[in-house]
Amino acid sequence: MFAGCIDPVDPLGKNEADDTDNEIVEPEPEPEPEPEPEPEPEPEPEPEPEPEPEPEPTIPCNGMIALCLRTYDNVTFPETHNAFATEDDGIYYPASNHRTGFNAQWQAGMRAFMIDTHYDNLNNKQYSGVKLCHGSDDRGFSPCVYGNVSAVDWLTELNDKMDDNPQDVVTVLVENYVSSEHLEQVFIDSGLMDRVFIHAVNEPWPTLQQLIDNETNLVVFWEQGDEDSHPWIHDFLSHSWTTNYGEQSTSEMNCDVHRGDGSQAVYHMNNWLSNQVGLADPTQAEEANDVDFLVERANECWSEHGKRPTFIAVDWWEEGDVVRAAEIINMQNEAN
Repeated sequence: MFAGCIDPVDPLGKNEADDTDNEIVEPEPEPEPEPEPEPEPEPEPEPEPEPEPEPEPTIPCNGMIALCLRTYDNVTFPETHNAFATEDDGIYYPASNHRTGFNAQWQAGMRAFMIDTHYDNLNNKQYSGVKLCHGSDDRGFSPCVYGNVSAVDWLTELNDKMDDNPQDVVTVLVENYVSSEHLEQVFIDSGLMDRVFIHAVNEPWPTLQQLIDNETNLVVFWEQGDEDSHPWIHDFLSHSWTTNYGEQSTSEMNCDVHRGDGSQAVYHMNNWLSNQVGLADPTQAEEANDVDFLVERANECWSEHGKRPTFIAVDWWEEGDVVRAAEIINMQNEAN
């Protein structure tokens, strides 16, 4: 249509307006969403601090600095069987097992002792009658008739030595025939009770230095089973094991588990001989306690069981040199 002319069909120009109204208006585009912020990384956990190493010892434990940081079960202790049954203590053969008494044993380097506690009168089992003596109650009378030592006096002497030698760890194995209450009272009256260490079965043993630092450097075993009321008296059949004992010749000795739990790390290498009637045999003590023989046998047991013997127990300790043998074993890092 020409400018200035009127559309005869739409004189009012409505269609133009409609055309304008029908124009499609494009919607404004949606704004792009803001990106999610990256999560902050989790902080790295702080590493656990390394435990402080035990300081290097400067004072020997049981005579050797090298033993201080070893665990109790990784040390070999020389031990006297029936340590109280000596001529010095007025107990004579055939009831004796040694010539010299506790003081000489300690001075030589013994730090483990087997003792037997009995009542001196089986018809009057009083605390005052608790003695150290060797034998069986089965005959109907106390073996203390063959000779005996006051249990309190003997253990008090041990306590005095431990006072004078605080860097030594000591073991006592009790073959006990008295009540556990009376035995405990003996340890209380002798002063030893404050030193006892309590070990839980199958738990790792502490080092000698830890026992010394904690003033629990006395370990006590007995043969009468575990008692919850007396946890300081460890049943040696559940906390340890032992080889056979009292053979008639060194050729019969071996490293087999005789009694106790063979899976335990602590064990006694019993090394004494008996004669044909079962008594301690002094005539063979020199052979049994020979240093070379003891070291060779200890290495055999070490090879067989994967660890050194914890104790080498002997009769007639004055013959041979069990202390020297234990020292040699302690200087080794592996079985020879």
